[in-house]
Amino acid sequence: MTERSEASRRCVLGLLASPLVCSAFPRATAAPTSPGSSAITPPPEVLRELPAARLFGSGRLRRFLFHVYDARLWTGPGFDVARWSMEPLALELEYGRTLYGPLIAERSIEEMRRGADIPSARQGSWLAAMQRAFPDVNEGDRMTGVQLPGVATRFFVNDRLTGEIRDAEFTRLFFGIWLAPHTSEPRLRAALLAGAPGGS
Repeated sequence: MTERSEASRRCVLGLLASPLVCSAFPRATAAPTSPGSSAITPPPEVLRELPAARLFGSGRLRRFLFHVYDARLWTGPGFDVARWSMEPLALELEYGRTLYGPLIAERSIEEMRRGADIPSARQGSWLAAMQRAFPDVNEGDRMTGVQLPGVATRFFVNDRLTGEIRDAEFTRLFFGIWLAPHTSEPRLRAALLAGAPGGS
């Protein structure tokens, strides 16, 4: 591993370490948007995949004093939070700092394991697919995951399609990182689901 890669690895693992590891530090902060906000135009990749998309909620993830990313959840009209894993949606992450793509993939697998016991062979396949789909990102870059139930998960970086995974279990566990009740970031989840009647 190069010196740059090792430095980036230490950075991303520190920034994205689980709350159990970082219990002495502030948890993620999240500022919800107004429910069903239509003031913000969806990015091009979201409009192509979900033409009727609207902003359902948003929040900011911080680790230590660092702004990691801003997250925005785009959904169609009538989005049902209780059935989020069966609804078309897009999760857009706008990064606040440089992160190493392969390590974002590794961290994603770790978080996905919170939702299910994933066989090692499947983990390896998913990790390889995400490492192909996730490039290194810099401040201001956008990574968008689009959930198309029964079809695929599609990944875009700055409006460019970078990967597609056709596996319903992958889709459920990946988006569950942010949207499932077992998420490691409940405050961010609450902000993303701020458009739900009566909250999440």
